Amino acid sequence: MQDQNQEILFLVVIGGLLALLLVGFIVTILFLYQRKQYRQEQELARVKEEYDQEVLKSQLEIQETTLKTIAQELHDNIGQVLSVVKLSLAVLPLEKEHQAYTPLQHIREVLNKAVYDLADLTKSLHTDRIAQIGLVESIRFDLETLRKTGLMQVNLELQGEEYRLGEQKEIFIFRIFQELVNNILKHAKATEIAILLDYLSDKVFVFSVRDNGVGFNMQEKKNSLSPLNGVGLKSMRNRAKLIGATMLFTSEPGKGTFVHMELPLLRNQEND
Repeated sequence: MQDQNQEILFLVVIGGLLALLLVGFIVTILFLYQRKQYRQEQELARVKEEYDQEVLKSQLEIQETTLKTIAQELHDNIGQVLSVVKLSLAVLPLEKEHQAYTPLQHIREVLNKAVYDLADLTKSLHTDRIAQIGLVESIRFDLETLRKTGLMQVNLELQGEEYRLGEQKEIFIFRIFQELVNNILKHAKATEIAILLDYLSDKVFVFSVRDNGVGFNMQEKKNSLSPLNGVGLKSMRNRAKLIGATMLFTSEPGKGTFVHMELPLLRNQEND
């Protein structure tokens, strides 16, 4: 009887161990399956992120190519036509006493302004020129054009000595600057704009824009269901993301808007 009880106890122990092993096996399989599933989800998210980045990069490259083509067409075609008209008016044999002399002089002045404005526009649009003269001079040129309009007071502050950030990075930052200025002109009703380009560190480049305009409610802008609301902000953030920069927008109604961008980098990465 004692031997029989020992056999039963032995079978119970063996059965318990087998049950524990089976439970452990199942738990291990489930754990490995979940970990594999998690890794697959992470990989899918990474692939999707890379795909989205490539699509966005292609779209922005197409935009730059389009702007370059438009600039070239404006310079070669419309600019040439305006120059021909300007020269034609200049050789007209009109005396000062002629009744058409004064109107003609006014037309010449308007035409001259159109030629200069067109030249400024093509320079601002042309990608190669931005890469050639650099970010600081490109921004300074656009701000000088804005200053001449008398629409607002403009201040450009350069800290440190400029170093090149790389062609693509400088082009994207310049387009972000143009988008910011365009938004200020269209919506901010500002009278002052301050631009900061900070080259003091060789580890991070800082770019900021501040205006004294009407500002806006950040939360309302974020929660807006309109597909057109915040398109400019999204475009700027996308450009910044592509070059590894971070952007912070700060604004309140009646207190203007401040945009701060930081681009981590090393000086020896200027050809990236």
